[in-house]
Amino acid sequence: MTDLTHFRTPLRHTPFHPRTAAANRLNRWGPWAGCMTSLCYGDVDMEYTAIRNAASVYDLCPMVKYRVSGPEAADYLNRLMIRNAAKLPVGGVHYTAWCDDDGKLLDDGTLFRHGPEDYLICCQERHLPWLLDSAQGFDVQVAEITEEIAALSLQGPCSASVLAAAGFDVSALKPFRMARFPFAGGDITISRTGFTGDLGYELWMTPDQALPFWDHLFAAGAPWGIRPIGTDALDLARIEAGFIITNMDFVPAHQALREDRPRSPLEMGLGWMIDWEKGNFTGRRALLAEKAQGSEWALVGLDVPGNVSAEGSILYHDKKHEAGFVTAAAWSPALKASVAIAQVKARHAGGDNLWVEIYALRELQYVKLMLPVRVVERPFYNPARRRAMPPERV
Repeated sequence: MTDLTHFRTPLRHTPFHPRTAAANRLNRWGPWAGCMTSLCYGDVDMEYTAIRNAASVYDLCPMVKYRVSGPEAADYLNRLMIRNAAKLPVGGVHYTAWCDDDGKLLDDGTLFRHGPEDYLICCQERHLPWLLDSAQGFDVQVAEITEEIAALSLQGPCSASVLAAAGFDVSALKPFRMARFPFAGGDITISRTGFTGDLGYELWMTPDQALPFWDHLFAAGAPWGIRPIGTDALDLARIEAGFIITNMDFVPAHQALREDRPRSPLEMGLGWMIDWEKGNFTGRRALLAEKAQGSEWALVGLDVPGNVSAEGSILYHDKKHEAGFVTAAAWSPALKASVAIAQVKARHAGGDNLWVEIYALRELQYVKLMLPVRVVERPFYNPARRRAMPPERV
């Protein structure tokens, strides 16, 4: 008989927990992939300000990581994913996604190429059984190495300056590229990647390097006001950047209970990633059929009047007929505007006569607001420093 005591097992601590716990004055934690992760350390507004005006640090350790290696690693990944893994250069990173046979999204994530036959997948959900089943017939090894890698996200306009002060010259590191740097008798990997839509880097190391690196980074970054941030501030920044998150903006196909809930890459605005010429991949036939006949849904960015978040709201055409729903929304401090990410029926993707129904809490009472919305391009926030070469030093 199975021992059903998993609910008594506490959430795991990341290698950075001694530092994040000491900094978490609010003691606000949330679960992420079986780990405790900080939601807010003390003041979400100051944490957001660090992302956009200084330097912020976020604990990435819970992100699920898979190593894919072997002579046919590129062929295997091309069979699974919608982008062409063979075109990714060694030392490169790209954003990608993968589908089921019906062309519906299972997850999205980043793919790192550490060597000709050595890749790293970083994603939100766990897929090891599916990855192993899919490896049948390929000369490839697949292993989850989530707990073998400690990682931090360093984001903000001062991030390159902080790294320089810490002894890491990233002036030649282009967006979506990575390089190795010596640290404490070993090496760490720094990639120019992130989830804030700003200048930023992700720092990859072994768990035993985690605490010494944290201390070194924060000592170097003190003149720039470096600050740890939680998920609440990060979520605001990613909404401004127009980024989507699994299980927040779309339901993974293998987890959906209702047949009409999964979405395809075409429906989620990811069609630009699909390499139709690389050969067969999981979901290709279904996606070609969808491309020919048209998608049912579309993902759009919205400009919303006023300053009340439209999160979770329903969209209407002509104030009468349901046309879609908001998956993420926020008042943007950087833009001084209310923005939203929404799924709408494809016929309404142009935004003609679209309205949002918001329930605003005003002194203990909810007031219904029916407001006209405008479809706008994502990202909402896209500073030039995000891709500037060399990166700004401030």
